Amino acid sequence: MTKGLTVSHLTTGYGHKNIITDLNLSTLPKNKVVALLGPNGSGKSTLLRALAGLNKATGKIVYDGLDFMQCPFVERARRVVYLPQSLPAGVHLRVLESVIVAQRASNFQATDENAILDVLARLGITHLTLSYLDELSGGQKQLVGLAQSLIRKPDILLLDEPLSALDLNYQFHVMDMVKKETVQRDMVTVIVVHDINIALRHADYIVMLKHGGLIAEGIPCEVITPENLATVYGVQGRIEYCSRGYPQVLVDGLI
Repeated sequence: MTKGLTVSHLTTGYGHKNIITDLNLSTLPKNKVVALLGPNGSGKSTLLRALAGLNKATGKIVYDGLDFMQCPFVERARRVVYLPQSLPAGVHLRVLESVIVAQRASNFQATDENAILDVLARLGITHLTLSYLDELSGGQKQLVGLAQSLIRKPDILLLDEPLSALDLNYQFHVMDMVKKETVQRDMVTVIVVHDINIALRHADYIVMLKHGGLIAEGIPCEVITPENLATVYGVQGRIEYCSRGYPQVLVDGLI
């Protein structure tokens, strides 16, 4: 039995409009951070929502032999945690309370405040413990959302642009933490990012989409190439290596 998450002949969208049609992905591996890349409107967020069971879809989504399309939603929700781009507005709860609610929602766990405080500390937001969600900045809310996701201990973690409101320090910190958590918890983590250099530096596996179709998938150095950058983004790009040996994308112009 293949270990990981496999997508076969997936078709999904909104209403009567398909955004993704007959998508097939190789097994997305455990212990690895998978980055979804592609221009706006390519289907990245739609794919995450389909994996979470939030969009109507056809095809197969299989995790460790279990076809999510054939099992009760509650079973999928027990295994899969999806973090959208922003938390719901107008929620007047303290940060600690919101993470407690998330913890209890997962398998009806008893409250473990030590585990919650540990997650908040590792994210660097202990100082926000007693703050109200509706008083936080966008970046702070994203970090709280990540704490709510991690405390549920999912098998599959789906993150939709979790870095969009974070400064450079927190972007690096969050990606480093997500990678460590993915390995330690034996998770499949799929994350939507727009910064290709972050994907090059922190992701283990890349899925590149355009117009709802798969352009390429595999390890970063095989997927993020000048040819694929031209096809997907319409730019003249090249891969250079910095003095420490890390690859980075430089864009010289438009096609």
